[in-house]
Amino acid sequence: MVRYYCPYCNPKYQFQKQSSKGNLICGLCGEDLVKKPYIRLNQIIALVAASSLLLPLIYTFIFLIKNQINPPNKNYQAIKNYLTIIKDKIS
Repeated sequence: MVRYYCPYCNPKYQFQKQSSKGNLICGLCGEDLVKKPYIRLNQIIALVAASSLLLPLIYTFIFLIKNQINPPNKNYQAIKNYLTIIKDKIS
């Protein structure tokens, strides 16, 4: 369904009429009606702005839950051996 509106009149009081040529006109002022776009530019900008704020939060939340379910295994003995090997190479 294509929606039309009058850019000059209050949307509350608008009603559509059809002219003798078959064009839709405003019932109040008589101006031609303009097609309302399905997605407007300010809606796209708002979605980009909202996603830029929410996606890092969702990303952090997912990894927080992932680390709670499967905690990372740390092999402290291997880390200690690796550090002593590096110390020996430096000395």
